[in-house]
Amino acid sequence: METESALQVLTGLAHETRLSIFRLLVEVGHEGLLAGEIATHLEIPGTTLSFHLKNMSQAGLVVSERLGTSIRYSADFDAMNGLVSYLTANCCGGNMSACAPRKKSTRRRKATASR
Repeated sequence: METESALQVLTGLAHETRLSIFRLLVEVGHEGLLAGEIATHLEIPGTTLSFHLKNMSQAGLVVSERLGTSIRYSADFDAMNGLVSYLTANCCGGNMSACAPRKKSTRRRKATASR
């Protein structure tokens, strides 16, 4: 993935509603959801959902499939994985094993909580 593509994908996610839609679609997997199911689950009006899905489609985040009068949307997992790879390509000087998530220190939290 090139920088311009990464920016396009990040821009497509840079809204609370779009991020919620994408996370839901990732959660349900490759099967995806009908537009009405997304609207119901996230309590989003149809016109608002259509606006955001169009934006996400243009950013390459979702793929759609027409099923009669309905449209099924699913996350574009290749785009998601491409973005993650792009963001972590040079992590820790190329030593990917050093980039594994670490447990957060409870010492820091206790110090912050006592303030």
